Amino acid sequence: MENMNPEKFKSRMHSLAYGQAMAAAARDYQKEMLANASAGPDTSFREVNVDDLLDDPELERLHAERLAAMQKEAEKRMVLQRKGHGELQEVQEGDFLEVVTAAPRVVCHFFHREFERCKIIDKHLTVLARKYFETRFIKLSAPDAPFFTVKLNVKVLPCIVLFSGGVAVDRTVGFDEFGAKDDFSTDSVERRLLRSGVIIILRRSEDDSEDESFTPAEHVRRSVYGTRHDSDDEDSDFD
Repeated sequence: MENMNPEKFKSRMHSLAYGQAMAAAARDYQKEMLANASAGPDTSFREVNVDDLLDDPELERLHAERLAAMQKEAEKRMVLQRKGHGELQEVQEGDFLEVVTAAPRVVCHFFHREFERCKIIDKHLTVLARKYFETRFIKLSAPDAPFFTVKLNVKVLPCIVLFSGGVAVDRTVGFDEFGAKDDFSTDSVERRLLRSGVIIILRRSEDDSEDESFTPAEHVRRSVYGTRHDSDDEDSDFD
């Protein structure tokens, strides 16, 4: 969708919204027919030409509102994509502060290029970055960012620092919270980030879990210069 011609995209959105509006109108008409049928044999039925629905002012209003909402959402998504949303991007130390403060929610992976476990974290975060488009996902090379590594007290890798409103509110260190094994699932990372509130389910479907672990917890706002988390994970020690 990113490379689609704007006019072609608008036309496709128009057609999609129109089709949805027509389907809704057909369902309403069917319900009315069934209701009249249940009222008894004396009920008279009025034949309705579906073409007449095309000129219905209420249907046109519904169509216009739906189309406007879809266009607004598409424009918002395009703006976020230009800012780096939708993918796991590596940033440099000089850009780190600007990136973290520009987005309302940021997931930052402090990593080492030679650590295999950091590559495992990257794999899961890449998947989640596409799913939770409104959260910015970035990674920062710890050896190349000594200032923020020290300020954020990053001592063990891989380390995921979670930001809300430019403030470090939570973190994960190593694989302890994901089962202390290398073959953990993306779902386990997703649940952990949902509990921190840095990723949010905007529209819950019937297939989504109702487990309490999917409910974002209250943010515990901590200073960038504050909390320290140590770990005994020898495979991930970063000095």
